[in-house]
Amino acid sequence: MRLEEICTVFADGDWIESKDQSDEGIRLVQTGNIGEGIYFEKESRAKYISEDTFLRLKCTEIFSGDILVSRLPEPVGRACIIPEKKERMITAVDCTICRPNESIVNKEYLCYFMRSDAYYNRLLGNVTGTTRKRISRKNLGNVELHIPSKDEQGNVVKKLNCLVKAIDSRKKELELLDNLIKSRFVEMFGDPEINPMRWNIVTIGKVILNSESGWSGNGKQREKLPGEIAVLKVSAVTKGYFIPKECKVLDDQKNIKKFVYPQKGDLLFSRANTKEMVGSTAIITEDYPELILPDKLWKIRFTNSTNVFYMKYILSSRTVREKFSAVSTGTSGSMYNVSMEKFRAIKIPLPPIDLQEQFAAFVHQVDKLKVANILKVDIDIIYGSIEKSRQFKIVGRWSCMWHRDETIFHKEVPI
Repeated sequence: MRLEEICTVFADGDWIESKDQSDEGIRLVQTGNIGEGIYFEKESRAKYISEDTFLRLKCTEIFSGDILVSRLPEPVGRACIIPEKKERMITAVDCTICRPNESIVNKEYLCYFMRSDAYYNRLLGNVTGTTRKRISRKNLGNVELHIPSKDEQGNVVKKLNCLVKAIDSRKKELELLDNLIKSRFVEMFGDPEINPMRWNIVTIGKVILNSESGWSGNGKQREKLPGEIAVLKVSAVTKGYFIPKECKVLDDQKNIKKFVYPQKGDLLFSRANTKEMVGSTAIITEDYPELILPDKLWKIRFTNSTNVFYMKYILSSRTVREKFSAVSTGTSGSMYNVSMEKFRAIKIPLPPIDLQEQFAAFVHQVDKLKVANILKVDIDIIYGSIEKSRQFKIVGRWSCMWHRDETIFHKEVPI
């Protein structure tokens, strides 16, 4: 069945301009509130409209239990269920309201489907735009999905809930270990903003040995076959570690204008992204000769006065990330960009190399704990749950993560 056919309401939100907004009243839910299967409250950034504006613009009210779909990146088509909320709500025009027909489909089942590779793959051919990707409500509504019996849907949801709970538990433990690294960084080097240990201050350009960007060829996000060349997406680094599957297989495998691929020891830097995500980094721990960089990613090598792990964490610090955002250019409707000139001009503290290497050794030790922690997950139980849920007829985005050196590799598992 088509997505639109299984919803009692399938409509876009309302066009709300800045002049229509107020400090209180009916909550305006926006694309930034929508994650992949999760609703982000963002109360400090909440926007509202008055009751009078609601009536004047003939807005469509949304309710707890509705599924909201973002027709804008990243990624296009992400969806979540609106949780229980006491306030009245509407949503923005770039969001589609899906109110599932509960006699046909379980809303949790539908939301799980909308987190799957099958769903995203079906969207790909209908996404339009160059600098700003989007999908129309019509094309979104035409997405086909298999609808088993309500009992089968319920069984699938129960199994996936267990799987998600296990993964979320491990993610929280990994976050604690990541925070341990950040705390150790501040303990050894101090807050970069105030530089209490009075380290030498240098520009980033002074410690760059070489840097290079790639080429953004046209391609499709699909499974890469052995020997095929794919171009990375900026999402390959936005989580702070390298995700090699975040790529598009090039349509033209012969006429590649610029062949720059990630190599062991490189630091990848995202020079273009949303204002908050500009400056994301990832360390490369092995060569990837079949993956090329786009023009929005730089690969950077540093001089022997620095350790790449120190550079990753100093560039990932709140102080330096805010500097990247401040010097980036762009508008709210497009990606923000940092020029190489402005990037090289940013100043950072530079402690002695022996301290940097001590910090790198600490990172390695914590990563060993990450490996042990992740492997606590009972893989047989997870795979057994997945095996019994194959009537879902999708390929899951759920992943059990193995951390090898500093790179987390996602092992995709069929559902």
